[in-house]
Amino acid sequence: MTSKGVWLEDLTWVEAKVRFDEGAAVVVPIGAASKAHGPHLPLKTDALTARALGQGVIDRLDVVAAPVVGFGYYPAFTSFPGSQHLTAETFRTLLRELVGNFRAHGVTRIALINTGVSTEKPIDELAREERDLLVLHMRGLGAAAEALIENHDGGHADERETSVMLALDPRGVRMDKLRNDGPFEATGATGDPTRATSFKGERLLVARIDDLVAALKRRWPDIG
Repeated sequence: MTSKGVWLEDLTWVEAKVRFDEGAAVVVPIGAASKAHGPHLPLKTDALTARALGQGVIDRLDVVAAPVVGFGYYPAFTSFPGSQHLTAETFRTLLRELVGNFRAHGVTRIALINTGVSTEKPIDELAREERDLLVLHMRGLGAAAEALIENHDGGHADERETSVMLALDPRGVRMDKLRNDGPFEATGATGDPTRATSFKGERLLVARIDDLVAALKRRWPDIG
């Protein structure tokens, strides 16, 4: 399938200028490039998910997807080796400057797609400063697929997140590292990730992308 939109990184600056001058909307996916996700998921889990959401959006809408923002505010995971963490203020400043760069290039329509939870507060604080900034948190997306989830506890490296990774990167998931007798909290996971399947992950991704597309079209009907 040919995408309707494009990744910014695939353009030349001349091509980017043309799209910006034409009023293109820019979506900015946010997902940790290196953050603990239990003993069974790779550190890149959030970044890979953010990339998949961005790809799903440009497949269906004529928008520009910015490179995934791979660093953020993740205080609960600082003790896990490999987890990279910014303070809330540094993260907010990073996003403020990124948004400012786009505005300086003439972009007036900007949406942030956030895959984290601790990142929600600083992003919402930024949105109160920035006019017309659309914020879409992944935690509020994909309700249409929730009936597939057996264990609704958790929220990190749980059944949902593990299912999505089984769909996106099955070779990267170490299900053999999970013990069936739980609990998993001490390992950086929550809920019951042993119930995850790639089918659930595929349906979750579709439902989330459907919600993202609907929200973007509500804000900017012409991009549909």
